[in-house]
Amino acid sequence: MNIKTIAQLSGVSIATVSKIINNYTDVSQETRKRVLKIMEENGYRPSSSAKTLATKKSNLIGVVFAGKLNSELKHPFFIDVIDSFKKQIGLFGFDVLLFSNEKFFDTKEDYLARCRHFHVDGCIIIAGDEIEPSVHQLAASDIPCVGLDIKFSGPNFSYIMSDNDKISSKVVEHFYMNGYRDIGFIGIERKSEVATIRETAFMKSLRSFGIHANPEWILHSKEYDEESGYQAMKALLVSGSALPKAIFTISDILAFGAMRAIKEHNLSIPGDIAIIGCDDIDASKYTDPSLTTLRQDKEKFGRLAAMMLFDLINKQTEAQSIVVDTELIIRKSCGSL
Repeated sequence: MNIKTIAQLSGVSIATVSKIINNYTDVSQETRKRVLKIMEENGYRPSSSAKTLATKKSNLIGVVFAGKLNSELKHPFFIDVIDSFKKQIGLFGFDVLLFSNEKFFDTKEDYLARCRHFHVDGCIIIAGDEIEPSVHQLAASDIPCVGLDIKFSGPNFSYIMSDNDKISSKVVEHFYMNGYRDIGFIGIERKSEVATIRETAFMKSLRSFGIHANPEWILHSKEYDEESGYQAMKALLVSGSALPKAIFTISDILAFGAMRAIKEHNLSIPGDIAIIGCDDIDASKYTDPSLTTLRQDKEKFGRLAAMMLFDLINKQTEAQSIVVDTELIIRKSCGSL
């Protein structure tokens, strides 16, 4: 049973059946009822491919984690953002298709080609490291896209960014207001745009408060994981150099590793070294001591991305950019000197 057979049984054209399947209004009620009755009697359910061919819309949204390593897929922050996005875009009648970047990387099968193949109505692109050229190609195409913490220019590309400059300045200001002057930093070797902005803003904020940036205290982990944060902090602790009184890590997960290294060396937090993370993932509340961190509104990020993409798809707005502020969540890992 297919759309052609339904048309023959109903005595109407295939185009008329397509219009009824896709809720067009220019079909009489009598014809609509007759066709729907025949569809019901024959157990016919229109396939998604039939709807796609009729309307050129699939109601599919592609999700792209930009970057070779795809580490963001494991990150609690992005997991929560995607969950919020999925719920909101689902209310608009869309399903989500997650694109892999590993099987097709460095092949002719790029993101744009796959988007064309699956007839996606739009894409959400999540920032990673070492952005593939095919991501730039997708962002510059006519397919509506929304970037999370990633900036591109394109006719149908909007993006949402946390105020990463302000994240670092809030951290340095909080340290300064609580008496800390010997301040270190843990970033990451592979410089994503977000990591670069946070590190640059951190150094700038130190200068604005007249604080010397000791190069021995500017550390870089290999990955965005707890073990890498642990190894970076441990390297400093065993170096024999003077230690900072406070550390800012560009993610909570790196902070967890740094805290473990500090404890292993029988140093107290915040008595010997205070620490502030970033993201406010759920586990931050349960560390010992609980982690002071910068909260990014994950639910708001996801909902905004869904609404912006929906508006782009339906041509209700032009490409735009939104910067979302963050909130300093004060817990026990950073006290006053």
